[in-house]
Amino acid sequence: MFGAGLVNAGLLSAAILPLATAYNVCEGLGFEPGVDKRFSDARIFYSLYTFLIVLGSGCVLIPNLPLLRVILLAQVANGVSIPFVLIFMLVLINRRGLMEEMRNRSWQNVVAASTSIVMIALTAMMLWTSTRG
Repeated sequence: MFGAGLVNAGLLSAAILPLATAYNVCEGLGFEPGVDKRFSDARIFYSLYTFLIVLGSGCVLIPNLPLLRVILLAQVANGVSIPFVLIFMLVLINRRGLMEEMRNRSWQNVVAASTSIVMIALTAMMLWTSTRG
């Protein structure tokens, strides 16, 4: 029972993660995203989605690849990139032309900036201890 749930979760994430990535990249770069579009209308979206699935499948098929280590490294990379994403989000959420009246208030910026600073400090400490022992 427990093993079947893990397999199902793995299969679901194998389809959803490349889909979400392709959607976000295409939307961010101004290409037409969406599974409701035809291939001729969203050629880059479907090409990127297919490439990501093939890349992920190819990685799993590499002989003797320590998959648990790869998963852990991917999660570490995610954690290291979060502070930079937070900074860009703060910049965007405070743009008057973009957010108009929905911009952050001062206290929200203080909380968000404090969180970002703490996360940057923790990331720096993690990288320091990882490289220096």
